[in-house]
Amino acid sequence: MPKYVYECLANGKTVEVSHPSNISLEFWGQLCYVGQIEMGSTSFKTPVKRVIGTPTLIIPTGNSRLKENGFTKLVKRDEGVYENLTALDGEEKYMIADNPKTVPRLDRKIKD
Repeated sequence: MPKYVYECLANGKTVEVSHPSNISLEFWGQLCYVGQIEMGSTSFKTPVKRVIGTPTLIIPTGNSRLKENGFTKLVKRDEGVYENLTALDGEEKYMIADNPKTVPRLDRKIKD
């Protein structure tokens, strides 16, 4: 669902919410309801306007980059069989259901 940014000129607040593209919020009360925020002292019928938000860019990340950053990427290959595309040295290449020895070593990837 797309994200939209609305601004209330009366109270100076800017709120980012997600809603279907065929809906447009017109009032502060509607915005608070959709955004699950407190209305405060601003009236329900106070007008809001949609503003242009910062675009979000999604850049594909390769498996090696995921591995460097401590992520595990599993791809289903068969019923109960997953290929570990980011396996570390000493880890199994395939994770098989009901075989705990094939589970990725998350303790080696997660660091405080």
